[in-house]
Amino acid sequence: MKWMVRGPLLAAWVLLLAACASGGGRKPAPPALVDPEDVAAAQARQSTREAWLHGRKEWGFEARVAVSQAGKGGSGRLDWRQQGARYTASLSAPVTRQSWRLSADEAGARLEGLEGGLRQGADADQLLREATGWDIPVQTLSDWARGLSGGGRPEFGPEGQLQALDQAGWRIRYTEWLPAAGDQPAMPRRIEAERGQARVRLIVDRWDLGAAP
Repeated sequence: MKWMVRGPLLAAWVLLLAACASGGGRKPAPPALVDPEDVAAAQARQSTREAWLHGRKEWGFEARVAVSQAGKGGSGRLDWRQQGARYTASLSAPVTRQSWRLSADEAGARLEGLEGGLRQGADADQLLREATGWDIPVQTLSDWARGLSGGGRPEFGPEGQLQALDQAGWRIRYTEWLPAAGDQPAMPRRIEAERGQARVRLIVDRWDLGAAP
């Protein structure tokens, strides 16, 4: 029964993986800041932007996402919408016209769109892993996407922006940023995360950070 559920989703993502994974080899990251004064200044700027972002309770983004694990994977489009503690992550594979939607709040998580009907559980990461086989850190993806360091160990690039983050066994790299606009801080554009054989790549096409509280 488990393979009947996973099959359609795996097929859709494998067909699309090459388009997102064919961008060539990874460019080496510039040296991280090491001077204590420079690091302190970067951390202060990071704290300011995090405070600004924490003040937005309703926000979202549209992105391209690619996932691979043990040599298998796929890609599609991700639409993330956050309303307080509740979020909805909708993923679609345009070529195959398949899609699913994961929503979660303090009461639990719901996964819709897979063969077999609605699935529910207390933990969004576990629910997705059991249904699809993919190790995707859904619970913390929203923080990573916004460039929030959380309880991780951050590294800053030459321009003082967050460049890498180690958290819960994951290595997250920020390889491109969108510039600040008005009072809105700079936002991540390209993000790569990996842990063991699991890899997630996110390219954000549009941010919607909502109105001021």
